[in-house]
Amino acid sequence: MMRMLAHGVAGGMWLLALLLSGCATPTKAGYDYSEYRQARPLSILVLPPLNSSVDVAASDGMLAQVTFPLAESGYYVMPVAVTAETFKQNGLNNPTDVHGLPIAKLRELFGADAVLYIDVKEYGTSYKVIASYTNVKAQAKLVDLRSGKLLWEGESWASNQEGQQSQGSLVGVLIYAVINQVISNLTDQITPVAAAAANRLLAAGQPNGMLYGPRSPLYQKD
Repeated sequence: MMRMLAHGVAGGMWLLALLLSGCATPTKAGYDYSEYRQARPLSILVLPPLNSSVDVAASDGMLAQVTFPLAESGYYVMPVAVTAETFKQNGLNNPTDVHGLPIAKLRELFGADAVLYIDVKEYGTSYKVIASYTNVKAQAKLVDLRSGKLLWEGESWASNQEGQQSQGSLVGVLIYAVINQVISNLTDQITPVAAAAANRLLAAGQPNGMLYGPRSPLYQKD
């Protein structure tokens, strides 16, 4: 029985990752990239995300996922550990204070070309009567640290319930809810969902998404 359960958990996680690797959430139709293309930032400073959700782990959890899609898109990302220590040494210990820093100060401290502001709107698992849902929703904007101009903004959403089909009868729904609850208790549900939301938000080449950076072979071809 335990072997079957473990196999089901592993299969569920693989299916979750497959489902979450899908398309991006569009922002605005016909996005205006004129400022972005003119600035063409080479390096990006990622600020610790604001947390507008009810989960205290949202800021750190999202921050752990956002540097990968940026680096894969061809940007140099300021090291998160170095960034955090620099803020700490300057008496800035929470995201709200960091987000309130003037553009000129961020440029002085890090010398990056652009800064990425992120606000986590939803993060975590909500429990309903017969089911649980793990959702992550985030908004972001990229600002030029040299001019202060907004280069890009967007949002994304991901859930572990994407692609799920109706189970039909009430018995089927209850059985599925029990299995889903067991998987939720035995596995980390939020990390792959946060990774999917971060990828949809920040990976270049998506509708209305960010442009490719200078380290990508697709730089200036988008």
